[in-house]
Amino acid sequence: MQRFAFACLALAGTSLLATNSHAEARVFEPMDVFALQWVDSPRISPDGSRIVYQRMGFDIMKDRKRSSLWIVDANGNNHRPLASSGQGAAWSPDGRRLAYVARSDGSTQIQMHWMDSGQDASITALTEAPGNLSWSRDGRWLAFTMRVPAEDAPLAAMPKAPKGAEWAAPVKVIDRVIYRVDGGGYVDPGYTQVFVVSADGGAARQITNGKHNFDGTPEWTADGKSLIVSANLSDDWEYEPIDSELYRVALSDGAMTRLTERKGPDRDPALSPDGRQLAWLGFDDKRHPYQATRLYVGDADGGKARSLTDGFDYNIDAIEWDGNRGLWLQFDDHGRGRIGWIAASGGSVERLADDLGGTAVGRPYTGGEFSSSAGRVAYTRAAPDAPANLAVVERKGKSRVLTDLDANLLGHTTLGAVEEITVKSSADGRDIQAWIVTPPGFDRTKKYPLLLEIHGGPFAAYGPGFAPEIQLYAAKGYVVVYSNPRGSTSYGTEFANLIENAYPGQDYDDLMSVVDATIARGSIDTDNLFVTGGSGGGCLTAWIVGHTDRFRAAVSAKPVINWSSFVLTSDFYPFFTRYWFTGLPWENPDNYTSRSPIHYVDKVTTPTMMLVGDDDHRTPASEAEQFYQALKLRKIDTAMVRIPGASHEINARPSNLIAQVLNTIAWFEKHRVPAGSDH
Repeated sequence: MQRFAFACLALAGTSLLATNSHAEARVFEPMDVFALQWVDSPRISPDGSRIVYQRMGFDIMKDRKRSSLWIVDANGNNHRPLASSGQGAAWSPDGRRLAYVARSDGSTQIQMHWMDSGQDASITALTEAPGNLSWSRDGRWLAFTMRVPAEDAPLAAMPKAPKGAEWAAPVKVIDRVIYRVDGGGYVDPGYTQVFVVSADGGAARQITNGKHNFDGTPEWTADGKSLIVSANLSDDWEYEPIDSELYRVALSDGAMTRLTERKGPDRDPALSPDGRQLAWLGFDDKRHPYQATRLYVGDADGGKARSLTDGFDYNIDAIEWDGNRGLWLQFDDHGRGRIGWIAASGGSVERLADDLGGTAVGRPYTGGEFSSSAGRVAYTRAAPDAPANLAVVERKGKSRVLTDLDANLLGHTTLGAVEEITVKSSADGRDIQAWIVTPPGFDRTKKYPLLLEIHGGPFAAYGPGFAPEIQLYAAKGYVVVYSNPRGSTSYGTEFANLIENAYPGQDYDDLMSVVDATIARGSIDTDNLFVTGGSGGGCLTAWIVGHTDRFRAAVSAKPVINWSSFVLTSDFYPFFTRYWFTGLPWENPDNYTSRSPIHYVDKVTTPTMMLVGDDDHRTPASEAEQFYQALKLRKIDTAMVRIPGASHEINARPSNLIAQVLNTIAWFEKHRVPAGSDH
């Protein structure tokens, strides 16, 4: 097959993590994953003086993520633990109490912490896990969301079993559109409703009803008599996966008043401190696979709504009011998470911090969270040499980092150096951003195997943040390159939608151009090129081996192999069929077939391993099985690694993250040839 010619290369020339020649020889090792800690979900006090955050890590004995609550002054002083477990913290309006969610006596409840005495108490006795805590402005009440089981009559009534009989488990009757969810399996029927409870504890009262879900955090009106919520209350809501409206629901009787009305999502309502302006996120749904979320501001009832970010072609991920005059924004721009500010009356977006992120521990995805109050923002800070730490920034000031949770581990470890490059795509000359990670102790006079690592999504983005999976590959002696090919977010709507009805397609050319450019820099053993990716990256990996033989071996993790079978077995099939394709599989079969890696399996000569979670409902294991069995029938070297109990988020358990990396490396090492050998 054709090998792609050298693509024009424009080097950014920015070394994001310089290799210290005096650093210790110790490199990042698999067991180091269990020792990592990072900051998540910072919440700043109303007066801006203190910050509570989730201190995340891994429990090596339970093989799970764990979360405790810590508090620190905004100047970095008085850093101390607050609760041994907890999440979803929310400050009372006067800053004297902190509500959060934690396990209590075997169930998940709302906990209350009194800041003056340090006392904690559970204020609820709920049967399901609460979430999305929201204080009333007078500090007397908390609103929250919770799943309520549906009381559906059985399809058939079974006869009563004799006493002591050992009959089979009851049948499951499935009649809903969404009947299983990745990470949750086959879900019991139920709906997410809104509740209120006194801040002093007691019985919780359900405010909303019906066979609909209410999503996100409820927003209290200024008078405390109503909540503003987001939901899709139409009869066919299950077939409209992204549509929603804002409603005002009265606490007295649950009466609903519709505040927005359009095709598309309206979510994350936020009232200004004076209660006169309502801000929210959404967009007009044009049925494109990628559509940038806009910021809207209107009157308190949603009237006179206007978009403040129509001329700002980046997706707005989160908003918070800065007094009554403006709003803080979170968005991604060219692979980096940013915090911005915009006046409530409109105008240009001011760009502040450009290092938001670091919470996607595993691969280097963008993301992160922020919280604001009293003109100050607390946020999770991304860096190439550590997971997220806590930072603060003010509108006219510079960012200050308050924590360094992994200094005692990573400060004594030689990591792979991260360098940003920009490549011209061979397809059309577009700029493609990429990052090269070289092994610890990298010597430019030597030759190293190259590993192309491809992100999923496909509407997602990588950035220069710390990623244990990437560092583990580099520690094993691989030069790793990862990039944001067309279809990636953070480069504007046009760039993302270049793959509309054309994925995979020229994103393949982008990736090959990145490989060519990395080779052109030197130090690469061109006989030992490898490729891997997960989810959308797994699909592209399978596509690559069907279109070129330049790679020595490949690992396709949790891929899509056959688009027809994927959309009819994935958990979110109403979304995929509506937004990623023109027509259903039986209406437009060519559109599905021509974009499916299985269609090109007869061209594959590259040894390709499949890797999948047994409980993956996003890209079910049957996808990987199709490619595996096809390769077996063709007698192409293949293997299938199945991770028991793993969902699509394989790295939810740290041992699974390690298993994925080590099995990938083992497959590559099996097929790696000695440098300079005749093969």
